[in-house]
Amino acid sequence: MRLAFLGSPDFAVPALRALHDSGHNIAAVYCQPPKPAGRGQSVRRCPVHVAADALGLPVRTPRRLRTDAAAQEDFAALDLDAAVVAAYGLILPQAMLDAPRRGCLNIHASLLPRWRGAAPIQAAILAGDTETGITIMQVDAGLDTGPMLLRESVPITPATSAASLHDALAAIGGPLILRALAENPPAVPQPDEGATYAPKLSRDDARIDWSAPADAIERRVRAFNPWPGTYTLLGDAVLKVLAVAPAEVAGPVIGGTVTPWAGPGTVLDDRLTVACGSGALRLTRVQLAGRAAVAADAFLRGRCVPAGVILGGPVERGATSEPQRAG
Repeated sequence: MRLAFLGSPDFAVPALRALHDSGHNIAAVYCQPPKPAGRGQSVRRCPVHVAADALGLPVRTPRRLRTDAAAQEDFAALDLDAAVVAAYGLILPQAMLDAPRRGCLNIHASLLPRWRGAAPIQAAILAGDTETGITIMQVDAGLDTGPMLLRESVPITPATSAASLHDALAAIGGPLILRALAENPPAVPQPDEGATYAPKLSRDDARIDWSAPADAIERRVRAFNPWPGTYTLLGDAVLKVLAVAPAEVAGPVIGGTVTPWAGPGTVLDDRLTVACGSGALRLTRVQLAGRAAVAADAFLRGRCVPAGVILGGPVERGATSEPQRAG
């Protein structure tokens, strides 16, 4: 089948490779243009661009599509049977949706209609969902509102992070899009009931609000690993919180006695247990900005954090550094 592939991040790479390895004729790969990245601001290709180059596939990187008539004409001229979209990053104009004979098929990282939008993986963990999955859908003019072709679910466990869920969903996206192309299943309209929206994340979402319940903060830490990460303030230092565990404590031990329950953000003992709006959490893996990620006990061997210290406080925009995936 003659295809175009439109995707940019790591999530889309397994699907691109699956389509290529299955013998489909990929006429063009569309992805985001190379951009400056890292401390040196060197220009880097996105993961799909790198993968396409390695496979010897032609790559196109238009900066816009809706107002670029030439790009739309070039797409139509490819004479496609179908186009496969996976986290591309640009909205496709109607002319491009209509150009392939079987339209444009999207690999979406949720069980639609739940979690339409830009951050479905994180949203599912934040909400405490027990499962999510991949939906192959026909792209229409709406935001992830097109009819569904195939779905496959995966569980979300108390140990699931955005990183692990991302990898699990990316792994099933390729086989599922191959099935959709081969079987051409009937399109099922999405129901309006149960539709939810997952907005785009930003660095402003990374700061921990200790007044929230402990279980909500715990899900937030997992949902935002690796990006945008979660952090709090320890004095004037930015402390990234990479992993936490539920804790049961009566209150902070200060001066040898257990005091009444302290306010949110208060360190309750010498093991980095922190009071939340309800309940408490023990920080188990942390990272000071510019330092290596370490287990909490190793961190405490190098820095004393006594009971009674209060975490949090105002942080100026731009105070955090690029979050790193914990190793």
